[in-house]
Amino acid sequence: MKIFMIAAHLINYRSKTDMSVNLTFATQELTPEQMASVHYALNKVGFLAFSPDPFTSQELEELDNLKVEFDDTEKSPSQRLRAVLYRLWEQKNEGYDLFTDYYKAKMEMIINHFKNKLL
Repeated sequence: MKIFMIAAHLINYRSKTDMSVNLTFATQELTPEQMASVHYALNKVGFLAFSPDPFTSQELEELDNLKVEFDDTEKSPSQRLRAVLYRLWEQKNEGYDLFTDYYKAKMEMIINHFKNKLL
């Protein structure tokens, strides 16, 4: 994927319980090419570089040379499942006000699914 740059205004941030942060940016009207780049990047992991001033040539060169691979190998499978369930709860909590209640219910559902497959 190619790098794209868009002038943006950082308008909000929100700390999350898993120590991550949601950042919200606003842009001016985008060209169709910029919109295509944004759409292609949706739900992908990447780098975010932000500066209130234009990037220098050296900074742009450093950005071009970034080669870090993102993966989930630092987390155990159970930690990854919990993180995915948390994101799902954020998007659709299914009536559960607390994540712990949602997590227990979903884990019970997963356990029963595999328990039913036992001979």
